[in-house]
Amino acid sequence: MLLLPRLRSRDRAPFLLLVAMTACGTLGMHIIIPALPATARALGMSIGSVQLTITLYLVGLAVGQLLYGPMSDRFGRRPVLLFGLTLFTVAGTLTACAPSAGLLIGGRILQSIGGCAGLVLGRAAVRDGATAERAAGQLALLTLVMSMVPAIAPAIGGYLTAFVHWRASYVLLAAIGGATLAATALLLPETHRTRISGAPLSSIFLGYFRLLGSRAFCGYAIGGACSTTAFYGFMSASPFIFENYLHRPTQEVGLYYLVLMGGVGLGSFCANRVAGRIANRTAMRVANLLAIAGAALFALADVTGWLTVPTIVGPVALFMVGAGMASPFALAGAVSVNPHAIGAASGMYGFVQMSYGMLCTVVVETWHPGAIYPVMTVLLVSALAGQVAMAMASRPTPG
Repeated sequence: MLLLPRLRSRDRAPFLLLVAMTACGTLGMHIIIPALPATARALGMSIGSVQLTITLYLVGLAVGQLLYGPMSDRFGRRPVLLFGLTLFTVAGTLTACAPSAGLLIGGRILQSIGGCAGLVLGRAAVRDGATAERAAGQLALLTLVMSMVPAIAPAIGGYLTAFVHWRASYVLLAAIGGATLAATALLLPETHRTRISGAPLSSIFLGYFRLLGSRAFCGYAIGGACSTTAFYGFMSASPFIFENYLHRPTQEVGLYYLVLMGGVGLGSFCANRVAGRIANRTAMRVANLLAIAGAALFALADVTGWLTVPTIVGPVALFMVGAGMASPFALAGAVSVNPHAIGAASGMYGFVQMSYGMLCTVVVETWHPGAIYPVMTVLLVSALAGQVAMAMASRPTPG
């Protein structure tokens, strides 16, 4: 018992705990993707309806991050994170046994609101104890390790769906949430030492408007969103593309995501290696050029009608290499705009990121559900827009 206070008195959170708490929110996205067709059949849902479990999950991730950031700046990272993980675990249990589509979707919304606490506060905890330059390298390493989690998750989800039950992925997600909650309660120290006290919450939220008035913050946030969460549009449609167009089995589809998320890992590894060695603006432009190349090759495959597993997975994996490389630099830049509002900056960054991901999934779902050309268009337009936004962020301020 005497060991626990000593563990929590450390200045920094254990790295593996940061990985676990940050991964919960995105894990909730990826592990159920191979189960979407089976979920639709079991609960009598249309393709568009079952894709709402992804779209509305992104809504919860986006909105929740606006709350957690400034709340943690005032009350500390630890208590706010414990609340979020508790909600994630309880809602995960609800989704695991939901008897109807309505309860499943409702549980997913609550689950996302809880899971996004780790996304915001894991990033903020890294920045709490590091300079902007060091944070970029640490965030790249965090992204590198995290990219392996959602890479493995769809493969696990595919096999659980094929050989156990479509609910098995939801059950596993609830169990992971419970384990992370217990570890956080035992091991997480309070990393935010200079909390905002005395100021009303309304004044803290006004910090969001100041962030949105910053050209640098908007450039980093928009560029980071275009580089990363545009992929959610592909994720939402890909199970139906692989199963309905290419007639691949469910368990095999899950393995494709190993390659795709491996691209994120490779990009994050490159970011970790070059952080501090070349200018951030140069690294971001190179990363976005890779994303543009991947999106263009995917578009070429669609236009020519040469659609196979390699011509889809290969170009999208290249897009993800660019995303994995650009993301740490964009995030480090965004949370360094105002050192006194790191939590708020992390929350607003996440809100912009997830809102854009939600927009991409809505476009894919409403334009032509299950089709390929809306996905191709979303990726290519996003990669080009990301290049413009990153250039805006890195442009020197006049005077």
